[in-house]
Amino acid sequence: MTTAFITHADCLEHVTPNGHPERVPRLEHVLHALQKLDLMRVTAPEATDDQLMMCHPQSYIDMIKTALPAGGFRQLDADTWLSPGSLRAARRGAGAVLEAVDLVLGGEVQNAFCAIRPPGHHAETQTPMGFCLFGNAALAAKHALEKHGLTRVAVVDFDVHHGNGTQDLLWDEARALFITSQQMPLWPGTGDPSERGAHDNVLNIPLSPMTGGAEMRAAYEAQVFPRLRAFQPELIILSAGFDAHQDDPLAQLNWSTEDFGWLTQQLCALAAELCDGKVVSTLEGGYDLQALAASTRAHVEELLEAGS
Repeated sequence: MTTAFITHADCLEHVTPNGHPERVPRLEHVLHALQKLDLMRVTAPEATDDQLMMCHPQSYIDMIKTALPAGGFRQLDADTWLSPGSLRAARRGAGAVLEAVDLVLGGEVQNAFCAIRPPGHHAETQTPMGFCLFGNAALAAKHALEKHGLTRVAVVDFDVHHGNGTQDLLWDEARALFITSQQMPLWPGTGDPSERGAHDNVLNIPLSPMTGGAEMRAAYEAQVFPRLRAFQPELIILSAGFDAHQDDPLAQLNWSTEDFGWLTQQLCALAAELCDGKVVSTLEGGYDLQALAASTRAHVEELLEAGS
């Protein structure tokens, strides 16, 4: 078994205005950091409207299509922009996570990492926000449940910002457990522990500014790992944001590159215990280019180790 690495050059065609943190060099640095690793390299397909409609209504998809500019940029909210290649890039991102689920649940690979942009975990049912257009992690969960017939899927989101979109998309889904740690206070302002989902299927873990790796490890050992064991997922999906790194400019947590490696190793070990090692990971945030590249490599190296 091995690790699938799923991406597409179209994800480099989502262009944002000068100075925007979610920019093309993010993916370029990730691709460079992983280019020499022995991964099963897979071209991401484009998600169809029918596939996107597992989480988003056709009216929302049509709104994105209509808003797409012929040239230049179009602003959807304070943080989220479209360029001519944005919809195709977002479809490739969604298609990548669906392909990853197919490969992992089909037994072709042990686990998979999707190197994509724009990210996805802030996109709500009918609202693009926080750089995100489609809810990639939630789409992966729905795909596993609906196409592959799983009965329990867990999504773990360790991005520094709360995955409000994934929470919105899975709020009423009793077959999905959403676990997310995030700095609080911080944009988007959601993620309080009182937000528990319609079926007690959401676990929010707020972390105070300046929280370091030791505190993170203690929180995951005390709360996340026991909850995953109790839920017994058949697949674990990771929203892999690397902006909790101490060098990231958009937040104030103090995780190290080694902390991301430790967390990945622990989650892969749990997956081996609970669901035959089945893990799908998709790139979310991370805005210091060197920290992003190093942390992503540490993450993927642990996936490779678990898949060997």
